Amino acid sequence: MRSQSLRGSSLNSRSLASDEGIVFSDRKQVHYLCGSCGKTTTMTFAADAENPDEWTCSTCGESATLGEPGAAGRLAAAAEDEKVARTPFDMLLERRTRDELEVILQERLQYLRARRGQEKLGA
Repeated sequence: MRSQSLRGSSLNSRSLASDEGIVFSDRKQVHYLCGSCGKTTTMTFAADAENPDEWTCSTCGESATLGEPGAAGRLAAAAEDEKVARTPFDMLLERRTRDELEVILQERLQYLRARRGQEKLGA
């Protein structure tokens, strides 16, 4: 008999209540800036709630401090200015001079031509 009383109803997490007549309290968004990764974590609090000075960063888990919304972009831009992208050729030039690279290139070309049985064609 009990199994017949549940027939036709769903047992999942769907709520049968509606949002009509519900008045939400005033809210505000507070931004926290992470000094480690430069990301902004945005949290929503009640308008009359006191903001914590620190919050855990949602990206790296470090402590983020209270800040304004546009400051994260400035932190990220400052971090990019400090770190310049290096190409593999730049790293090669840190290890060898151009004269050394020219000598190595000529040795390898001579080895490859000798292996193929070819001679240097032209200047």
